Amino acid sequence: MRVLVVDDSAIVRKMLTDALNREPGIEVVGGAADVFIARDMILKHNPDVMTLDIEMPRMDGLTFLRRVMEHKPMPVIIVSSITQKGSAASVEALQIGAIDVIAKPGGPGSVGQVAEQIADRIRALRTRPVRLTPLQTTPAPRPTLARTSMKSPGSVILVGASTGGTQAIESLLTRMPADIPPMLVVQHMPAGFTKAFADRLNATCPMRVVEAQGGEVLQQGTVYVAPGDHHMIVERFGLQLRTALRDGPPVHFQRPAVDVLFYSAAKLKGVPMVGVILTGMGADGADGLLALRQAGAQTLAEDEQSCVVFGMPKEAIARGAAMHVATLLQMPGKIAECLDRTGTKAVAS
Repeated sequence: MRVLVVDDSAIVRKMLTDALNREPGIEVVGGAADVFIARDMILKHNPDVMTLDIEMPRMDGLTFLRRVMEHKPMPVIIVSSITQKGSAASVEALQIGAIDVIAKPGGPGSVGQVAEQIADRIRALRTRPVRLTPLQTTPAPRPTLARTSMKSPGSVILVGASTGGTQAIESLLTRMPADIPPMLVVQHMPAGFTKAFADRLNATCPMRVVEAQGGEVLQQGTVYVAPGDHHMIVERFGLQLRTALRDGPPVHFQRPAVDVLFYSAAKLKGVPMVGVILTGMGADGADGLLALRQAGAQTLAEDEQSCVVFGMPKEAIARGAAMHVATLLQMPGKIAECLDRTGTKAVAS
């Protein structure tokens, strides 16, 4: 896999280049200090993957990313500083078409870990090709709601996603009504970036979206996004349900991990639940979704047709964890149908 490293810091370029070149099957074909050099290197070397810093001289990384996705789409991994500005820009980059975001090394001691994360993403691209589409230059039509109401007292929706998930989650939520049951979301994302992601969703979606702090009592019409570097679970609190955060070891190399949330929900008795696996690399969430199904929940996986990476949904389907398979466009309506089924079961029991 041929990689182009784009960063205005000579130190970061050298550290990442040296570390990635030590990885079997990965070759760094060049390092660019600005996007104009990067453009020439893309034409010369035709890289398979590009790492990109957002804050660049002469032209910012977001503008360059838009041009790349419009004229020569390729997998782009954002390597960004954990600042309020950097986090917000990184989330926008994911909406534009970047496949992942990784926190920039804080110093020489963290370079190895960052390079390993990048190498993991690159290696995964060999077995799970990314579905890339040119950037839309015209505004998308305003989405229509799946239905005007999704009130389902006592129900909970659980969603897990990874690569391509930021776009998928936003697409899903913008087509669901404001009064949805409480929804808990795990999106693989580093610490410092999930707050910006939640803020963006809160500004664009009809319901309230927050980054979970732990201890929130679940409320109708609210989406709780797991914070980066913390596992999120759901637990009973008297007669209510609430979020809780855990600092346990990574699961499937991820923290937060989808499986941790799904397994915690599967332990709850008498709670109508809908579990959803969206686009993403790897297998996180597949076993947890099976546990949810075995606990009586309705379970869905995103169809390959709309996935950016058909990894996590494919693993869930292979395990028999998904009762339903739907494209992203079909997903809001299918969730509504599942809520109706869980409500009917609750009344019957």
